Amino acid sequence: MGYLYRVNSFPMSTGAPASVSIGSTVNTLKTILQLATPASTGIRVVEWGVSFEAQNTTANPCKVDLVDTGSVAATVTAHVAAGVQPWGDPNAPASSLTLGTTATGYNSTAEGTVTTSRTGDAQFVLPAGGQSIMQYPLGREFVVGPSRILRVRVTTSSGTTVPAPLGSFAYVIFEE
Repeated sequence: MGYLYRVNSFPMSTGAPASVSIGSTVNTLKTILQLATPASTGIRVVEWGVSFEAQNTTANPCKVDLVDTGSVAATVTAHVAAGVQPWGDPNAPASSLTLGTTATGYNSTAEGTVTTSRTGDAQFVLPAGGQSIMQYPLGREFVVGPSRILRVRVTTSSGTTVPAPLGSFAYVIFEE
């Protein structure tokens, strides 16, 4: 059994509250969290989740998915090593995720052209304080191989009127 780590859709903060990722505009897909596995190892996703802060209670649900996009990465705000935190064992070694603006990070500015993908989960989540948490049963985790990109993506539905910006939090807990 390996070590568990958690990565969030915001930078690690030492004093201020977590900063909110900005969700997508209507009918536009946006990656709010991205993980890049190194060439040497893959990861096992044991849990992931997303929540929204919008107040419009009549808005249509957002489409949210956890997807392995192969080698195609979005352009994101890069995480630093401290943003990928040990989960469970505080003495775990640093994660081996690849860091960088086209690797592990959050709040994309460009999506890249995905030609193949593999879905780990997909949900409709209400933007008015809605949340989704998926915890995979032991031995049935979503596995992402070496040199691959895992993303949490959001798309607001057609006809959805959301406050600008639509704020969100997302996280992934994984085993290396």
